[in-house]
Amino acid sequence: MTDKTAPVLIELDTPPPSPAEAPPLDEPPLHDPRPEGRAMQIAARLAARPASRITRFFWRAAGALLAFVASVAAWNFVVGLFVANPVLGWVGTVLIGAFLLAAVLLAGRELAAFARLRRLDRLHRAVSAATVAGDLAQARRVVADLSALYAARPELDWSRARLAERAAEAVDADTLLHSAERELMGPLDAAARLEVEAAARTVATVTALVPLALADVFAALAANLRMIRRIAEIYGGRAGSFGSWRLARTVLTHLVATGAVAAGDDLIETLAGGGLLSKISRRFGEGVVNGALTARVGIAALEVCRPMPFAALEKPRVTNLISRALTGLFPKAKAE
Repeated sequence: MTDKTAPVLIELDTPPPSPAEAPPLDEPPLHDPRPEGRAMQIAARLAARPASRITRFFWRAAGALLAFVASVAAWNFVVGLFVANPVLGWVGTVLIGAFLLAAVLLAGRELAAFARLRRLDRLHRAVSAATVAGDLAQARRVVADLSALYAARPELDWSRARLAERAAEAVDADTLLHSAERELMGPLDAAARLEVEAAARTVATVTALVPLALADVFAALAANLRMIRRIAEIYGGRAGSFGSWRLARTVLTHLVATGAVAAGDDLIETLAGGGLLSKISRRFGEGVVNGALTARVGIAALEVCRPMPFAALEKPRVTNLISRALTGLFPKAKAE
C-alpha cells in the first residue's frame, strides 16, 4: 500500500538556474555623480529673482520713514545745539550740510553711471541699425560716436588713429564697421577676457578648497558682480553701486530666463572633466563647473556691455576661457 504522506519526487530535464546567474536589478542611483555647479545656479537665481510689488512698496515706505525720522532728529539736534551754545549749533549745521553735499554728489555719480550705461546701449542699437541699413554715411556717424566714447582713453589713441586712416578708405558700411570693431573692440575684448578668466579661477578655487557651507555661493555671487562691473568699466560704462547691481540683474535674469545657467552643449567637455575630477573629489568637479558657469556669465556680460555686437571678431567660448583660467589648478586643466 502506498503512503500518501510521502514526498513526491519530480525529475526535471534541466537543472533550475542558480541565484548567482540572475540579472542585476536596474536600481536608480542615489545621486547624480556628475557635478552641476549648484553654487553658481543658486547665486544666479538669487541675483535674478525679481522683487514683488509688496516688497518694493515696503522698502520704499521704509526708506521714506527712515529719511523722515533722520531729518526730524537732525533738526531737533541742531536746534538743541543752538539753544545750548550757538557755536556748537553752527558746527552741527556745517557738518550736516557737508553730509548732504556728499549724498548729492553720490546721487549724481549714480545718475552719471546710469547715463553711461544707456549710452552704450544706444551705441549698440545704432551699430545694429547701421549694419542692417548698409548706409555708409550712417556708419560713419556711428564710428565717430564710438571713437568719441574712447577719446579719454590714452591706451586707445593708436587704435583710434588707425581707425581714422581706414575710415577714409572705406567704401561700404560693413567694411567700416568691421574695421572699427577690430581696432577699438579688439584690445577691450582681450582685457575683458582676462577679467572673466580671473573670476572663473576665483570661483573654482573657492568651491574646491573652502568647505564652509554657502561660502561658495557668496564667493560666486561676489566674484560675478565684480566681474560684471569691471567688464562695464572696460567698455566705457563705468557703473556705480546701484548701476552695477542693476546691470548684474540684467545679465543674470537673461541667463536664467534662457536656461543658460545650467549645463549645456558648450559645457560638455568641461562637464566631462568635472565628472572625472568628482571621482577624486566632488568639490573639485563642482569647482570646474562653477568656473565654467562663471565664464558663461562673463560672455553674457560682454554681449550686454559691448557697444558693438560680435561680427568681425569671434565671440569667446566657454571651453577656451575655462581651459586658460584653470591651467595649473586642477588635473583637467593640466591635461589640456
